[in-house]
Amino acid sequence: MPAPRLAMGVVTAVFASISLIGFLHVMFLPVGPVAIALSFTCIAVLMAMQLLWYGRDHGRLRSPLGYSVLVGQAALVYLPILIFGQAWVGMPGFLAGSVLLVLRAVTAWVAFSLIVLSMALAQWLFTHAPIDMLYTSISTVTTGLVVYGLSRLTGLVVEVQESRAEIARMAVLRERLRFARDLHDLLGYSLSAISLKIELVHRLMEKSPQEARDQLLEILEISRVALSDARTVASGYRELSLEEECRSAVSVLSAADIQVRLDSDHLDLPVQVSTVLATVLREGVTNILRHSKARRCDITIRQTHDDAWLEIVNDDQAVRPREQPSGGRNGLRNLSVRAREIGGEVTVTQRPELFRLRAQVPLRLERPPVSRSQPAGLPGDTDGVDAVAGGEFVDDRGQVVADGAD
Repeated sequence: MPAPRLAMGVVTAVFASISLIGFLHVMFLPVGPVAIALSFTCIAVLMAMQLLWYGRDHGRLRSPLGYSVLVGQAALVYLPILIFGQAWVGMPGFLAGSVLLVLRAVTAWVAFSLIVLSMALAQWLFTHAPIDMLYTSISTVTTGLVVYGLSRLTGLVVEVQESRAEIARMAVLRERLRFARDLHDLLGYSLSAISLKIELVHRLMEKSPQEARDQLLEILEISRVALSDARTVASGYRELSLEEECRSAVSVLSAADIQVRLDSDHLDLPVQVSTVLATVLREGVTNILRHSKARRCDITIRQTHDDAWLEIVNDDQAVRPREQPSGGRNGLRNLSVRAREIGGEVTVTQRPELFRLRAQVPLRLERPPVSRSQPAGLPGDTDGVDAVAGGEFVDDRGQVVADGAD
């Protein structure tokens, strides 16, 4: 990755410059080649420690090995002072930065202060000049903070790169979920309606050819809508008309010999609200066609000053018991996600011979924080089985009786 390599290059250049300054101070001393070679070795080991150990966040800085390395570094910055004297007083800056990396907060700053104080005292022993003590103290503080900051730089850059990669991965995952959800909500209804009407046409072909032809025309229209829906899913934008979905729902349910009562009383709804309610209506009708043997279905749509709600009630359980495989369906969970995105909720109530699906969304679209708590069932539902869509259906004894998958 270019960014971590660049960060490592900057850190290496800065540490090499600090080490070179210390080595040049030693070079001006009247010492022999052995002392110069010793100073070069000590500086090279200090720099290798800082780059290869402290410059990498491998989670072992505060392990026993990490503390041992810190003790070894302390020996490398303090013992050579006995040989090189004042020329070596700039090297403890590496140790000052390292203690901030290894030790805990309070202990680290106490140790940092003690290192700075020790260098000030050492400088006093060498020159007895207050200005030299001040210069050495400031130099040690500056070097220590630079070492600490740059040692953390590479790790932070790597973390940022990994975070960006994770964000990109999550964006792809969300898009896949959106695509799968739209396919389920849009095409599931159309395919179920086409299958139902084809079965109806098969029965009517001999008894009523004209009615069979009318049903074929409706199948053609539904297939065209399905094709249009598939294109809107691919483009990432879709808009559903609640009025058209109501007419389609009545037609499809009537063709399935289900008595339908539609009670709709609302004005012009915002596009996003209308789309969510239309999607709920589609999924509710699809559930009835796929998973129930309902004979009657009541659809109610109302609008108040603050919100709008849709309720679908049928006289048969629309969710099968757990022992029957769900086949991976997640329609009600999708509806719950869509409603929460605009501040609404989807509630499911299941009782013997009754299944109620209710969606309520605000007219003023605001994104509230998603709460981990699940809202309760409909007001007045004190018995039977209640659940929020996307969860599990639990009876009064706390026993899971069915999935909230579809």
